[in-house]
Amino acid sequence: MGHHLIRRISHLLPALLALGLAASVQAQAQAQSACKTLVASGNPQYPPYLWRDPDNETRLVGAIAELAEWLGNEIGVPIDLRYVGNWARVQEETRAGRVDMITGAFFTLPRTEYMDYAHLSFRETRSVVIQREGATFPFQRWEDLIPRKGLTVINNSFGQAFDRFANESLSLSKVSSLDKALQMLERGRADYLVYEDSPAEAFIARMGLRGLRLMPTPIAQEQLFVTLSHRSACNTPELRGAITRAMFKLRQNKLMLGFVEQGVQLWREQERKSP
Repeated sequence: MGHHLIRRISHLLPALLALGLAASVQAQAQAQSACKTLVASGNPQYPPYLWRDPDNETRLVGAIAELAEWLGNEIGVPIDLRYVGNWARVQEETRAGRVDMITGAFFTLPRTEYMDYAHLSFRETRSVVIQREGATFPFQRWEDLIPRKGLTVINNSFGQAFDRFANESLSLSKVSSLDKALQMLERGRADYLVYEDSPAEAFIARMGLRGLRLMPTPIAQEQLFVTLSHRSACNTPELRGAITRAMFKLRQNKLMLGFVEQGVQLWREQERKSP
């Protein structure tokens, strides 16, 4: 390469760098302007955290709906919390990028293939074994479940460790919804059901099922996170940072306790109104 050509390139280099920087800034601005609203969803059978509003079944209500409204105000991007289907469908829509955000998911490695987790969780939950009165068996360790026939809800996770144990060692059938699983257990179609305690108790009360019992020893205690789809146009480092800062503020001020109490009160009010 000649000295003359090298000099010309060296003169052009600042201009080329400036153009590259301008293009990068423009692309970032376009990405941010593309995010006018975050389409969010979550498990619709999850009281007191989240469930369908009986007066408008496209709408989700509960503690996580309160969280979503607060979070949208904190990060400066409105969160449109929608019912898009059952929990399995919510995860499929997030994988495809048609849902930007899941407001409430446990951490599992397979899920990291299609979504990013906020650094800080917003709630710890307990998952338990539910049995039929009169047909109970001792439960203290996961191994106690091995000879038994169990149920859970499709695409529900109970944390990385229990999920792996269940896949390798348990006879655990997966059904489409929590109410169906509870009915099957009551009818003796399985020996036990694995689910989180608060939603299970809420559904048992609403369905009037009196013959089911939650075991006191939890199978897992897991954290709930906000997540962003890898395919979401809104998923930028800036937005992830804003969500992390908001989650820190939420935890520091213990705001989730109030949101959960509101969710419990709303579920009870709706239960009293329902026939």
